[in-house]
Amino acid sequence: MSSESKKGIAPPLIDLPIHTASRGFYDGFSRQVTIPAKIIVTLIILWAIFFPVQANETLTAANSTIIASFTGWYVYLVAALMASCAVLAIIPQVGRMRIGAADEGPEFGRLSWFSMLFGAGIGIGMLTYSTGEPLAHFSNNPEIITGEVGARSAEAVHSAYLYTFLHWGFAAWGTYALVGLAIGYVAYRRGLPLTVRSALAPLFGRTMSGPLGHVFDVVAVVATILGVAVTMGLGVEQFVVGLSRIGLGDWLLDADGSSSLAAIVVALTVLVGASTLSALSGVGKGIKWLSNINLGLSFLLLLLFAVVGSGLYALELLGSGLVDYLAHIVPLSLTIFNDSGPVGEDLVTWQRDWSVFYWAWWIAFAPFVGMFIARISRGRTIREYVLGVVLVPSLVCFVWMTLLGGTAIALELDGSAAGTIVNAPMADQLYATLAVLLDPGVAMVVSGLIVLLLMTYLVTSADSAILIINTINGAGETEGERRRHILFWGAALALIVGSMLVLGGIEAIRITMIIGALPFSFVVALMCISIIKAIWFDLIRKSQGVPTTAAAIESSAD
Repeated sequence: MSSESKKGIAPPLIDLPIHTASRGFYDGFSRQVTIPAKIIVTLIILWAIFFPVQANETLTAANSTIIASFTGWYVYLVAALMASCAVLAIIPQVGRMRIGAADEGPEFGRLSWFSMLFGAGIGIGMLTYSTGEPLAHFSNNPEIITGEVGARSAEAVHSAYLYTFLHWGFAAWGTYALVGLAIGYVAYRRGLPLTVRSALAPLFGRTMSGPLGHVFDVVAVVATILGVAVTMGLGVEQFVVGLSRIGLGDWLLDADGSSSLAAIVVALTVLVGASTLSALSGVGKGIKWLSNINLGLSFLLLLLFAVVGSGLYALELLGSGLVDYLAHIVPLSLTIFNDSGPVGEDLVTWQRDWSVFYWAWWIAFAPFVGMFIARISRGRTIREYVLGVVLVPSLVCFVWMTLLGGTAIALELDGSAAGTIVNAPMADQLYATLAVLLDPGVAMVVSGLIVLLLMTYLVTSADSAILIINTINGAGETEGERRRHILFWGAALALIVGSMLVLGGIEAIRITMIIGALPFSFVVALMCISIIKAIWFDLIRKSQGVPTTAAAIESSAD
């Protein structure tokens, strides 16, 4: 009898067949995943377009009931994901394990890897929230609500950045890192398909080849579409405002300053059309080319604010913000406000509108960003992977937020802005900051640069998401006919964003995404358990001399 039989431990599963069509319209795709996902997304679009009143009433009711009921779930889940990443990186035996064969080196150099991580999940959000989030918390955050500091005061700045860092730091990147590790570990060590269901194979085994696996992949596709829809919605609003700022006409904005219907239609036609063309050209041409432009333009914008903005003040905010964040990350990550007391309802509303929204957003974005990170992280040790994916992008976010947002706050505190920045709509606050900081002609040029940067980020995010969706639908493969499906998902994304913006603005997209992310949040929880089990059992296998990688298992069988 073999030693593994005596010990009750067998080699890991290295084969997970997923049936895909070999011809016809769905050539190379799993019909059981693609068709249900398309039906669900189509129903959401039809609901928003043909039953707008009912849709609006349903979303409003959901905002105050369903979302409130799952606040604790979102908060504790994201805290558990961060803790799991930290533990996996700290344990020596685990940290030394590779996402791939034991002797396999990284596929990409460290600088290229970091550059791709930067562009993976933060572009559009960082442009919209770079000034918007610090200014929002400068005006209202839990410490202001409870009366500890005054709104828009110098004392409110530190708490504003404490909550900004909470939302854009380890919580976001810990979620991405965990999902990416769960997918990449089984894909590159065990030879399973690069798709969501494979990450659950350590828990459910070959069951993932059947209907349950199809369900998990469908949920991932729908969550991805809704997560990207929020990003697109934010970007479209800021894109339209930017076009107005550079003088392309009053028709772009309605009387209340929101994007007009005509502007939404034109913007989505241009942006989704460009992203669809980019997706059709493939990763090597479209996405890679646009990613390089994104990095260059982002660096120029950051350099501009470092030179003419409040660079020293931003450096001070970065230092104090990091200290506060690291000192308070555990209690803040576990805090759930209740509606008791005189300001309880205000605290609950704040947490629902900010923290819960972010946790749902990161979870909805996780299949997209996680699969991308898994794809570029082959050959890295688990410790290097976790530290690189969590720490480096978080620090980039912090620098970005303190430099751009800190400049806006400094202009408000010294009276230069006189309320023109903080009182502007969030989509306009970055442009308003430039208008105060620079001469009109220079401000218009830089605003044009931001519009261009927004366009490239929007196109990159949309076409990357479409290609990832097709990868999930294709059971981890990129072969087969893709063009017609790229066109479908591009049109679906445009219709979801457009219908929701018309229905109730970004708030409608936000609520839809939080609800849509809920099913996938349970999948993420299972992925967390699955990757811990996979690593733990592999450590046992190593101690007993049982092979843990596909290559080692196949070699031992020869």
